[in-house]
Amino acid sequence: MAREAGLDLVEVAAGADPPVCKILDHGKWQYVQMKKQREARKMQKVVEIKEIRLRPKTHDHDTGVKIKRAIKFLDEGMKVKVRIQFRGREITHPEIALELLTEVAEQLAGVGEVEQHPSLEGRSMLMVVAPRRDAGKTEGRPVRIAPVRLIAPAMPDVEAPAPRGGGGKGAKANAASTVDAAADAVTEGVPTAEAAPAADAAPTAEAAAAPDAVTEAAPVTETAANEGE
Repeated sequence: MAREAGLDLVEVAAGADPPVCKILDHGKWQYVQMKKQREARKMQKVVEIKEIRLRPKTHDHDTGVKIKRAIKFLDEGMKVKVRIQFRGREITHPEIALELLTEVAEQLAGVGEVEQHPSLEGRSMLMVVAPRRDAGKTEGRPVRIAPVRLIAPAMPDVEAPAPRGGGGKGAKANAASTVDAAADAVTEGVPTAEAAPAADAAPTAEAAAAPDAVTEAAPVTETAANEGE
């Protein structure tokens, strides 16, 4: 039939059971498929993600400048990633970063909404804000802004970094006290010469000479008794 019509027999659904074939012009069919793919690519909307970086000690003025830049990005249809970077012992106080992210989310609530709640990534905490879904649909009407409630991320057990320079005089004093305590413990476990029993002590020269003195004195006393008789 395809040859009689001067067309091609094209398998359009190989996965079906049974497979589906059509009699058509193969060259024209390929052209139509390529055109559909180009139109689909045009309809795809590529969303850019911009990032602003803050620190727990960032000044209010600098924070305001970054927030204005984030509002501009959201108005242009981009997503904004807000990153709080920790340095040193700052990571042991994540509640400060969470408060700062909450403040940023509240100021961006008019043009954006929180898409990804705060999460930890290495030594930083980040949050993603996307443009509002009802953007452009509330012209002339006030925008209802719900209170922002962020979910705190699970914090791992983080030990504070040791002070630089080996700890200084305080660390040396602690090490010295530790050594003294160890020496005292060793001394208490070893018996001294005073604590040893008296029976184990070696006899002195006076104690050794005492029996000889008694033996020599005995005959003298007997002679004196004979002279008296």
